[in-house]
Amino acid sequence: MAVAQTDPAAAAATRRHDDDDEDRVMIYLPFSNRVKLQKLPLLTDHLSLGSDLDLVQSNLINTNPLEHNPFFSQSDCFYIAPSDVVLRHIIYDYKHPQPKAAAAGGGGGEEEKQGYYSTTTSALAYHRAGPRRQILFDASRIKAAIVTCGGLCPGLNTVVRELVLGLWDLYGVRHIFGIKAGYRGFYSTEPLPLNPKLVHNWHKNGGTHLQTSRGGFDLQKIVDAIQHRGYNQLYIIGGDGTMRGAVEIYHEICQRKLKIAVTGIPKTVDNDVGIIDRSFGFQTAVEMAQQAISAAHVEAESAVNGIGLVKLMGRSTGHIALHATLSSRDVDCCLIPETPFYLEGKGGLFEFLEQRLRENGHAVLVVAEGAGQDQMIEANNNDHHADNNKDESGNPVFLDVGQWLKSELNKWWKREHPNELFTVKYIDPTYMIRAVAANSTDNLYCTLVAHSAIHGVMAGYTGFVSGPINGNYAYIPLEEVAQAKNEVDTRDHKWAWVRSVTNQPDFHIYSNDDKA
Repeated sequence: MAVAQTDPAAAAATRRHDDDDEDRVMIYLPFSNRVKLQKLPLLTDHLSLGSDLDLVQSNLINTNPLEHNPFFSQSDCFYIAPSDVVLRHIIYDYKHPQPKAAAAGGGGGEEEKQGYYSTTTSALAYHRAGPRRQILFDASRIKAAIVTCGGLCPGLNTVVRELVLGLWDLYGVRHIFGIKAGYRGFYSTEPLPLNPKLVHNWHKNGGTHLQTSRGGFDLQKIVDAIQHRGYNQLYIIGGDGTMRGAVEIYHEICQRKLKIAVTGIPKTVDNDVGIIDRSFGFQTAVEMAQQAISAAHVEAESAVNGIGLVKLMGRSTGHIALHATLSSRDVDCCLIPETPFYLEGKGGLFEFLEQRLRENGHAVLVVAEGAGQDQMIEANNNDHHADNNKDESGNPVFLDVGQWLKSELNKWWKREHPNELFTVKYIDPTYMIRAVAANSTDNLYCTLVAHSAIHGVMAGYTGFVSGPINGNYAYIPLEEVAQAKNEVDTRDHKWAWVRSVTNQPDFHIYSNDDKA
């Protein structure tokens, strides 16, 4: 019986024709109709025109001084246009003409969490960061204030340095002040005049030369002090709590109709600020964590039945622990706040570690500081309630999961193997990591985020945060960043990669009956 033959070339041409038709439909859809641009507040939104804007020239527009800067070549694409945007999500499923349910509903379903959207769904976008051809501020009338709040983080000094140099060299600002000791410094200390010579070598040092503190947030006192000293640009550097405080300051300034632009620069070493790709200092923290893990591995390998236990930063997220585990490859188990674990029974931590000790003679355990809190509270008969124990910034005071695990490991081995040698070497590098100077990658990041913030403020934007989204710097409404979280998605490929590297158990798959 004859079999009909299909011409491969003709079949390929048909497929190309079909694909071309589909692609043409997608290409010619108006892009602006498929983009939802997040509104960015302008300083003029809450001010009346005229005398209320005496900080700028009478026509409300100034030519950007970069126009006359010999170090910059003003090509056609040098200045950012109002229509330049950065997309929040860059992965799309172009073969589905109808919106997917999760994307269309905006309910945060699986497709939305992974960043997959159909081509007919509105794409969320933000204004692109960078210099504008026309600016709102007159440099001769600017009085800028820079403050660092919360805990230490690699890169703090670099951000302050680059803010000073950017304002001074790019825009000719000569009145720049550092607020010492965090938010309370606005009303309790004298500001520190800043200039390029003073901050020249700051990027080489860890910590913050402006000093910092937690707490001290008194909204009325802060805004009164800002108003009294005549600041009209505020650069607020800090974590999620600091960003929430910046939102309150911004709203109070709007309520009073003050001529003050507010921008936040997110700082969190454990990378828990949402929307942006990462926060400055994170890559330095992961790099430094390698040294602690390497030391723990040497200690464990040099002992009989040795366990190296490393506690890393990460109160609500396990990004440092996750990335350090993937980078090290010496880690046998990684515990993070996003996924619960248990010690005893089938599939528990003790069973897994005993297997590793029998196979390799040693094991390395990495734990984020926020992991295991529920287990510890339960073990303490609920004597400690994190909701009722908070620090000056309002963050829950956590129990020490590292010390607890060390104690539980020793008790377990003594109970199960009383006549065998066993050692737990516990390393907590928290303050060593956060106090170091930023590495080269984070230093570059700090420069770009600082200059992006300056360009945005000079253009008249306020109530925003600058940061990278999919590798491109953008301006994000301050309130949106203050509310967003960046937790590890344990359904993501990256967490699956961690488990494939460590071969650790999935603590979710066993029921209470199985553990019993």
